Amino acid sequence: MAETTESDGLIEGPDGRARCFWHGGDGEYMRYHDEEWGRPVADDRRLFEKICLEGFQAGLSWLTILRKRDNFRAAFANFEIARVAAFTDDDVERCVGDSGIIRHRGKIVSTVNNAQRALSLQAEFGSLAAYFWSHEPGAAARPANVDRAHLRDNPTSEESVRISKDLKKRGFTFVGPTTVYAFMQAMGLVNDHIEGCFCRPEIEAERAAFIRPG
Repeated sequence: MAETTESDGLIEGPDGRARCFWHGGDGEYMRYHDEEWGRPVADDRRLFEKICLEGFQAGLSWLTILRKRDNFRAAFANFEIARVAAFTDDDVERCVGDSGIIRHRGKIVSTVNNAQRALSLQAEFGSLAAYFWSHEPGAAARPANVDRAHLRDNPTSEESVRISKDLKKRGFTFVGPTTVYAFMQAMGLVNDHIEGCFCRPEIEAERAAFIRPG
């Protein structure tokens, strides 16, 4: 397996293709990198799941959350927004006692709260997707080159700060600018695959063909 470098931040996989460094060669993480990360999403359930799981990730690695994702889906009604919004105190206690997820009471309560706030966004904008994609950064706001140094030095963006502030005004919790930017990267609002990664041109093509909601 090829070494990563500060200049390119790429790892050559067992299939000979160059990928972003951050999957570290882990098979499950590599599949997530190849098949999900950065590909544009307009499905409200997936968007809600991701913003919640990014909140759970705070202070942890995404791989930790990824390995527990099926458990989170089982605990939180597959992140169906209306069902989570109707969770009771008993549901919260059930989740707190679930060893298959991150048993952080504040983040569990936040997920229920955010589902209720998400219903309000859907009512106002027609969908979560319409809300989030209305904040997609324009081409002029994007870097000329995405490399490892850029990712290291830019854990947030002007857009993620703006979205974070707006979500907090609307009552969302655990949605800081870094959490929101990680969400944007994963859901395809930006393409932060490093130059030279085989996924980058694929995702550029997907984003070009993607019909923005709203």
